[in-house]
Amino acid sequence: MSDTTLPPGDDGAPGIEAIEIQEEMEQSFLDYAMSVIVARALPDARDGLKPVHRRILWGMYDTNVRPDRSHVKCATVVGEVMGHYHPHGDSAIYDALVRLGQPFSLRHPLIDPHGNFGSPSDPPAAMRYTECRLSPLAMHMLAGIDEDTVDFEDNFDGSASEPHVLPSRFPNLLVNGGQGIAVGMATNIPPHNLGEVVDAANHLLANPDANNLDLMAFVKGPDFPTGGQILGRAGIHAAYTTGRGSIRIRATAEIEEDGKSTRIVVSEIPYQTSVEAIEEKAAELVDRREIEGIREIRNESAKGRTRLVFYLKKDAPALVILNQLYKGTPLQSSFAVNMVALDDGVPRTMTLRDTLVSWVGHQVEVVTRRSEFRLRKARDREHIVEGLLKAIDMIDAIIALIRGSEDRAAAREGLMGDGFGFSEIQANHILDMALGRLTRLGRTDLEAEL
Repeated sequence: MSDTTLPPGDDGAPGIEAIEIQEEMEQSFLDYAMSVIVARALPDARDGLKPVHRRILWGMYDTNVRPDRSHVKCATVVGEVMGHYHPHGDSAIYDALVRLGQPFSLRHPLIDPHGNFGSPSDPPAAMRYTECRLSPLAMHMLAGIDEDTVDFEDNFDGSASEPHVLPSRFPNLLVNGGQGIAVGMATNIPPHNLGEVVDAANHLLANPDANNLDLMAFVKGPDFPTGGQILGRAGIHAAYTTGRGSIRIRATAEIEEDGKSTRIVVSEIPYQTSVEAIEEKAAELVDRREIEGIREIRNESAKGRTRLVFYLKKDAPALVILNQLYKGTPLQSSFAVNMVALDDGVPRTMTLRDTLVSWVGHQVEVVTRRSEFRLRKARDREHIVEGLLKAIDMIDAIIALIRGSEDRAAAREGLMGDGFGFSEIQANHILDMALGRLTRLGRTDLEAEL
């Protein structure tokens, strides 16, 4: 193929480059796979976010859609994010936004929803009908972002900049978990209790050599937002020590008797299932007579409170029927843990310690950069204050110089000359301020500031 004569271009050079089809396909697939892995499907271990979630939070923060402001239309947020940061379909952005505000999806939602954000069995309303703003907890994800705590990069067309990662002042990867399917790999991280994760992080800070078992004394297991009970600890132990494990979750159910009837009342359900799915499957088993003894199934859930009631026939064995429901319906399910995240830009299967080490390392960098930023600001202010104190002692000469100068540039040059010796920053500040501030009272305030 390389010996083929190719037609010349307009400048006489070959217009077509001969390449091996196998090499091109391999390289193209690799580029696509890495794009999906790094830029779409996997969360970053430092802030626990995928790019689309990070862009949503940053876009809302940058446009002041904050907890102390009014809710805005989700369509407005989606348009802002799509136009400036995430040039993909609006439905994908809206789906990601909605999930950030669903209390049954995230243990601690990062978006404060207003309107119909859906349920485990029903989709949300269209974006033109729903509203949102950042939740108070989301502000901790962005705390200090204006103090040079993280790196920024150009957006897709160079018209704006976006953070490469958020400061994330709490371990969001573990707290809210994450799901995603990439090329050749997937991630499925369960949510956890915020207090337990913070306690584990504090223990790791105080004891850098702490292992997974030490940290498991604080993080007992996942904390699913829909409740339920975890059966056994083997799956938890495997997930935290190897990054992979299967956790069995069972609904919380009670057998109630009032003398007239017996009923099974379900108050908590496994994560990522719905009351409607359980009800439908149970009704199917009753119709096929695989479960006998149930005379009525009633969904009495309302206002975010789960209540699914199975009314039993007289003398029906309640415990037997409950075990049959566990076996044959989503009242009992498994959560396959696969703790894959980007660690320093590389996808890794991470243990409990790995995730906390990555977050702690990120926080060390965030706090260090914030301190350096504040120190620079303090030194800059100190430099200006020193100049103002100096200006108070020669205020008459400064006024005379300014009056006698042809323009601002000439006045600045005079202030920077041998007669005064101000720096350019000090000179500009003096010219910008009202000279009436250079009074005796002003001196007292300036001296107190040093």
